[in-house]
Amino acid sequence: MSGKKATLVGLMAIVFFSAVAGLIRGVSEGLGPVGGAAMIYSLASVLLVFTVGFPDIRKFPRAYLYLGSLLFVSYEICLALSLGFALTRSQAIEVGMVNYLWPSMTILMSVLFKQQKASLYIIPGMLLSFIGLCWVLSGDNGLSVTSIWANVKTNPLSYGLAFAGAFIWSFYCILTRKKAEGKNGITLFFILTALTLWLKYAFGASVPMNFSAHTLVSLVLAAGALGCGYAAWNIGILHGNVAILATASYFIPIFSSALAAIILNAPLATSFWQGAAMVSIGSLICWRSTRGNTPPPLATHVDNA
Repeated sequence: MSGKKATLVGLMAIVFFSAVAGLIRGVSEGLGPVGGAAMIYSLASVLLVFTVGFPDIRKFPRAYLYLGSLLFVSYEICLALSLGFALTRSQAIEVGMVNYLWPSMTILMSVLFKQQKASLYIIPGMLLSFIGLCWVLSGDNGLSVTSIWANVKTNPLSYGLAFAGAFIWSFYCILTRKKAEGKNGITLFFILTALTLWLKYAFGASVPMNFSAHTLVSLVLAAGALGCGYAAWNIGILHGNVAILATASYFIPIFSSALAAIILNAPLATSFWQGAAMVSIGSLICWRSTRGNTPPPLATHVDNA
């Protein structure tokens, strides 16, 4: 595949990733937060078996196999359940924005763990991302701690899961770059995620699944977005223009919010878009502070990137 085609495929992956939040929420409304997530990751696992293949785990470094599995599964569960347990569709989009703190946090962690160097521009980048998130959570009341706390108190579970997921994914990215040794465990990790969710569904107080035509369509699209997204990103990172893909990837919070608003028919306030722009630009500044010495955080979505 030529470099231009591979880059285009990688850009398609960004579209897929951006659609995930809205689609997961749509599925959870029909099949429940846990059951819906279990169905999505089960179907996505099947797609990954045919697109990426199943790895030879005997060749995996032990630290990557065990700790990588734990971190990946924990992140995906936090992401899916934070969206599923959101009280409203608009809140689900807000929760998704909390999750998108992970790009700037990953760069900060990589600096703290001495995996890369960064200029002082990382400080305003981190501040802008955090202020952007606070702006989103404040709603139309301006930047207000009281408004943020009142918003989070309505559903601490969803916001807490999303925030924990951002931390977990940043640690997963650091571990992958240091311990994976070029191995790609994405298919295995998706299967483990599906199995974990099914266990929770079987032994927890899960709501019944109500299948409908709309839910089935959302399920297929969500699984396809995840499975095809990871496969397409792998092609883009390995054979395409990484600089273009890196720059585009930092605007996923905006793309994701826009697609979620369309998919869920949930209009968003101007303040939300302002905050989303701050998160994206702040993450981009953090990345630029590294001066391009290392791959972008999103590249570690696919471990052999």
